[in-house]
Amino acid sequence: MSEVEEFSQQKPAKTGKQHNILPIWGNEQTMNLNPLILANIQGSSYFKVHLFKLKTYHEVVDEIYYQVKHLEPWERGSRKTAGQTGMCGGVRGVGAGGIVSTAFCLLYKLYTLRLTRKQVNGLLQHSDSPYIRALGFMYIRYTQPPADLFDWYADYLDDEEEIDPRAGGGGSTTIGALVRQMLIKLDWFSTLFPRIPVPIQKQIEQKLAEHNRQTSATKPAANYRGGGGNNGNGGNSAGSGGGGAYNPSRMDSDRREHDDRDRRDYGESDR
Repeated sequence: MSEVEEFSQQKPAKTGKQHNILPIWGNEQTMNLNPLILANIQGSSYFKVHLFKLKTYHEVVDEIYYQVKHLEPWERGSRKTAGQTGMCGGVRGVGAGGIVSTAFCLLYKLYTLRLTRKQVNGLLQHSDSPYIRALGFMYIRYTQPPADLFDWYADYLDDEEEIDPRAGGGGSTTIGALVRQMLIKLDWFSTLFPRIPVPIQKQIEQKLAEHNRQTSATKPAANYRGGGGNNGNGGNSAGSGGGGAYNPSRMDSDRREHDDRDRRDYGESDR
């Protein structure tokens, strides 16, 4: 079966933009999260005890505002550390884990609420914290059909709001660079986003290139703040290559590298 055929079978029936109910693409039980990260989220006292008490969308948004300071899946320095405890402690038997981050605990909490289209748009346009907005973009990346991703992100490709996704800081970038990275990269701070089928990835890169051409024609070049090349962790040069030509050999090389690292870090059984 070709990748196009496989994708067409996985993709749910298209829902109109006027509908408030969002489809969930992929694995509805796991939110398409890495099994190791999901196990640590579900086993953490923060998720099981504290977040369990939060029942509404607005309560969770308030928690994001006060608690989320970065967007990595693991707290700084805890990766591959067994026996950690704390607010987001790892679970027994998951030795390759660490302390799962507050951001990913809250991302999964949002998923348990099964957000509506209006609620997701509320996250993307929230004015109180860039981390509230970023979790909205991550929610889309993990749960929405790949063919719909560009439409979700198109209005934010040149967003200038500053955000630092790295645990411990030192990786300041913009929301625009962040969403560009989500469109063209699989890698996200030692974990992977859901795969985008190659034909859809090609369309996305073509649309990005066209967007960049239109932006260059209407605005001074200094206004575009893509790049974010100082993000440091693997694959986090947010926005780099966003307008470049589609390169199948580069994509294949990236996928092999991601697969090799995923097997090394998480083990074949986790995959």
